[in-house]
Amino acid sequence: MFEIPSGAWADTVDRRTLLVLSAALYAGTFLAWTAFPAYLGFAAGFALWGLSGALMSGTFEAWLYDGLATRAATPAYARVVGWAHSAAMVAMLAGTALGAPLYAWGGYALVGWTSVAVVAAHAGLAATLPRGVPPQPTEPEPLGRRYLAMLRDGIGQAAQHVVIRRLIAIYAVMFGLSAYDEYFPILARDSGVATVEVPLLVGLLMLGQSAGTALAGRTAAMSGRVMAALLAASAVLVSAGALVLGLNAWVGLAAIAVGYGALHNAIIVAEARLQDLITTEARATVTSAAGLSTEVVVLGVYAWFAIGSAWLSVATIVALLGLPMLGVAAAARRRLPRL
Repeated sequence: MFEIPSGAWADTVDRRTLLVLSAALYAGTFLAWTAFPAYLGFAAGFALWGLSGALMSGTFEAWLYDGLATRAATPAYARVVGWAHSAAMVAMLAGTALGAPLYAWGGYALVGWTSVAVVAAHAGLAATLPRGVPPQPTEPEPLGRRYLAMLRDGIGQAAQHVVIRRLIAIYAVMFGLSAYDEYFPILARDSGVATVEVPLLVGLLMLGQSAGTALAGRTAAMSGRVMAALLAASAVLVSAGALVLGLNAWVGLAAIAVGYGALHNAIIVAEARLQDLITTEARATVTSAAGLSTEVVVLGVYAWFAIGSAWLSVATIVALLGLPMLGVAAAARRRLPRL
């Protein structure tokens, strides 16, 4: 619920400061969980995590795109943000792998304080970024009035610009449907995969995502027809992989990994295409509107798992999500804006 208000804030003040603040709040998440390992500590940590994500949403994308614009390099956006996502996945894999030895050496406390230190380093790196100050008005304007102007301008373009509105819908649904990744460990275990193999299989999926996003620079100019084919292939691979998983874990997870990577490749391309369409100064606000729309779809996916689990297996629930993905593919074929 704070994504759009924080996006307007990112269009009003120095975006680097908000990125540093987001990292500081994220560090506070692990600090609360480690220093106060009780109900209130965990509740406070999750609240800080949500605020951190809201501040980051839209802010980073706008900072990057406008920074590239000052260098006449916006065509590189998909490549740069794709590699950034891939690096994040590799770092997540490394962190996951380090969790076991850290726990063996010092228990949850060492894992928690190491997490605080890593995120504090993240904040330090964010502080070294260029400032990325949003365009300033030609005449002095009170901060509150400019904030409201950015909020109104960004929401207006997201809601009233037909092409942007359609692309936000496509982006939100395809990205929101990818929330099935939260259930991959349960899917693997429910399909009979040995507990000791689950982390390896989930690591394979993360590698698939990393490969897909890393290739976004090469596919950034894809047409709507190509994206439709990519999304359709993703839907078929993920659905088939989920159903085959119980028969052959490695074949099933390999299919899901390829489909999952293809989906995230399309997500990066759609995000880049959205940035190219935004003409208002309220870039972060428009991007945050897309992020909020994605969260709404994510909640729908969670509800589908909660309701469907009363009658269906996890594999069937995941497989059936391929149907709305095919609908997104059809929409992308007709509605994806050209470069």
